[in-house]
Amino acid sequence: MQFRTVDVRGQRLSLAGLRAAVPRAQHGTVADAEQKVLDIISAVRSQGFEALRELALTFDGVDQAHPRVPAAALTAALAGLDPAVRAALEESIRRARRFADAQHPADTDVELGEGAMVSQNWVPVARVGLYVPGGLAVYPSSVIMNVVPALAAGVESIALASPPQKDFGGLPHPTILAAACLLGIDEVYAIGGAQAIAAFAYGIPGGTRNESDAGIDAVDVVTGPGNIFVATAKRLVKGVVGIDSEAGTTEIAILADATARPALVAADLISQAEHDPQAASVLITDSDELAAAVRRELDIQAAATKHSARVRQALSGPQSGVVLVEDLAQGIAACDAYAAEHLEIMTADAAAVAGRIRNAGAIFVGDYSPVSLGDYCAGSNHVLPTSGTAAFSSGLNVTTFLRAIQVVNYSKDALAEVSGHIVSLSGAEDLPAHGEAVTARFAAGS
Repeated sequence: MQFRTVDVRGQRLSLAGLRAAVPRAQHGTVADAEQKVLDIISAVRSQGFEALRELALTFDGVDQAHPRVPAAALTAALAGLDPAVRAALEESIRRARRFADAQHPADTDVELGEGAMVSQNWVPVARVGLYVPGGLAVYPSSVIMNVVPALAAGVESIALASPPQKDFGGLPHPTILAAACLLGIDEVYAIGGAQAIAAFAYGIPGGTRNESDAGIDAVDVVTGPGNIFVATAKRLVKGVVGIDSEAGTTEIAILADATARPALVAADLISQAEHDPQAASVLITDSDELAAAVRRELDIQAAATKHSARVRQALSGPQSGVVLVEDLAQGIAACDAYAAEHLEIMTADAAAVAGRIRNAGAIFVGDYSPVSLGDYCAGSNHVLPTSGTAAFSSGLNVTTFLRAIQVVNYSKDALAEVSGHIVSLSGAEDLPAHGEAVTARFAAGS
């Protein structure tokens, strides 16, 4: 199995240079995806449910009359859920709720003078569309990660989409439906990929025949992870709707030194490679010995794991490999250049090193905080920015579903105190009517 090496030792690379050096997926794939997604968005906007039906046939092998999941299917899925899985979902929900509830920002009132009050109030968006991927795995955990912060924010209208599954009568996987039902979500659609993002962003007009011909109302915010097509669709509809981040195909980076345990490093790299052949697994280390030991462990563990072929393909791709660095300082710089979705710190004094990282979707500290913990039951959110976008965007959280509205409330005397400044600045900007709008309030008879 090929697990490539990028050696940046002895090179005084800038941040841009490091960004160019670290492993990444081939850029051509992104360009190809963009054109395909543009075609899908155009079809959904112009043809509505007919386009969704054709796309379900093409991509999922499912012929659907309408993508809305019947309420009976949701309750049946929950009733048939394995008790152990239900208990695990309930614990994950409990922890996610505690963390989400603590994230809600407080409203702010600032009195700048007598009668001069400026406030910032946090208000939830009215409606959101949440996407839960299907494909090579089943993600009831992503239902939790999307729904819980939306509920904590106070969103009143929540719709959820997940790909139709031929093996389950054209509905999403029953465990996905059970998780939605457990959280009280009853508006669920069997729609996958970029077409789900398009349907949420632009809405689908309904027919006139009966309730089963109902449309899909457009949303204010779309969130959720997915493959490159889902991430591209979110980028293309941003501005029409809000998005959380470009949460595409998963990636993990591990910053490790000679104190790290090779078997654990390899296990964690494999855990993310298991998701998808395009998943990225990157080790950043200043230890040749550790890198060699991890390679040996990867060969052993990849051969033994259930999805061995998928794991080997991901680990052998251009998006994965070892980055050899001069020392810890260059390792931290490489981490910030990579801006990983998931970043594990397996070094001496891992907590202190984690505190020096600036770019990551989520940071996992030490041997007992693996990414798998965050995927399911840490209480954190696993919908995180990928492909370097963690340098400027955040993981899904309560504020994703909130808007900050500023409220200005000045009395006459408070306005008078700054009126001269307003007139001066409006003149400087050659916008005299701005100043006149203020002085008009103090004219005789006003």
